[in-house]
Amino acid sequence: MMHLKGATAAVAALSLMLTGGAIAQDKATELRYTTGAPERTPWVTPQLRRFEQDVAEESGGKLKISSFVNAQLGNEQDTVQQVARGRIDMGGFSNGAVALIAPELALLGLPFFFKNVAEQDCTVDAMTKTVSDLLAKKGIKFLGWTEVGTADIVGKKPYLVPADVKGLKAASASNKVSAVMWSTLGANPTPIGITEIASAFQTGLTDVNSTVITFYLPSGLAKVAPVLSRVELADAPGIILMNKAVYDKLPAAEKAALDKALSRRSATQLRQEIRGFEATLRDMHVKAGGTIVTPTPEQRELWRKALEPAWPKMVQEVGGEAPSFYKQMEAARASCEKKA
Repeated sequence: MMHLKGATAAVAALSLMLTGGAIAQDKATELRYTTGAPERTPWVTPQLRRFEQDVAEESGGKLKISSFVNAQLGNEQDTVQQVARGRIDMGGFSNGAVALIAPELALLGLPFFFKNVAEQDCTVDAMTKTVSDLLAKKGIKFLGWTEVGTADIVGKKPYLVPADVKGLKAASASNKVSAVMWSTLGANPTPIGITEIASAFQTGLTDVNSTVITFYLPSGLAKVAPVLSRVELADAPGIILMNKAVYDKLPAAEKAALDKALSRRSATQLRQEIRGFEATLRDMHVKAGGTIVTPTPEQRELWRKALEPAWPKMVQEVGGEAPSFYKQMEAARASCEKKA
């Protein structure tokens, strides 16, 4: 009888182990996704929320995106490096932040390099393999392009010509292109994280900043720097990234599910969603008492003439494979010009 009880207990224990194992196997793989974007921005709603759903559907619930928005895990300058180290699994970043890992990518934001957004989109898409290979060397998996928006200049007064920013304290992105741009214009650049720019205006640490309306208004920056000058320095791409080791360790079926979820939404769709929102936000800014000023074509040409000669210095300052990367950009742009 004792032997029977022992056997029964052993079977029960084995059954519990097997059941527990099945439960463990069925548990979804969680991927932590970071973004500095505030909740009420299109990067989060609809884009990130939709991506969470796409991943869940394609993986049959075996993959789960756990999102941390509004810089909950830190500003993007810090979190992009945490993705590279594997401390955070993935995230969406501005091109300027990714340039901290692969400095060459800062060149995609050269002021006035592209005639229009169509030429830029074509060129950036043509650079996808080059960018993917470059990031892979840094331990990062390139997942796709998104959009940041058109970079204008904001502050407490209008900035219509380059002379207007001379001698001012500028909040610079943490890359050489941004720093050289402000220095070329005669301003004094200081690297400041995007979540800290509003307080920098309040404390007098900065007088002027280049940013996009899709961040400017929802983040509250417009309240302390209420004048937006539509200089249109550059249209900035965004990038969705993942730690390469984390991606490589996923089972084949989960990799395929993630890839399929990403392919559901083209870069063109994501860009259009951001750009379509820009006009709405500009109207909201003016209705809320903010100011938007637009340089004349002649005034805007002064900005271009001031900054275009600085491109070679920007390439030189970036370092790494920047000269080769820049040549590929020029070739891609020339090819896009022919297609237009």
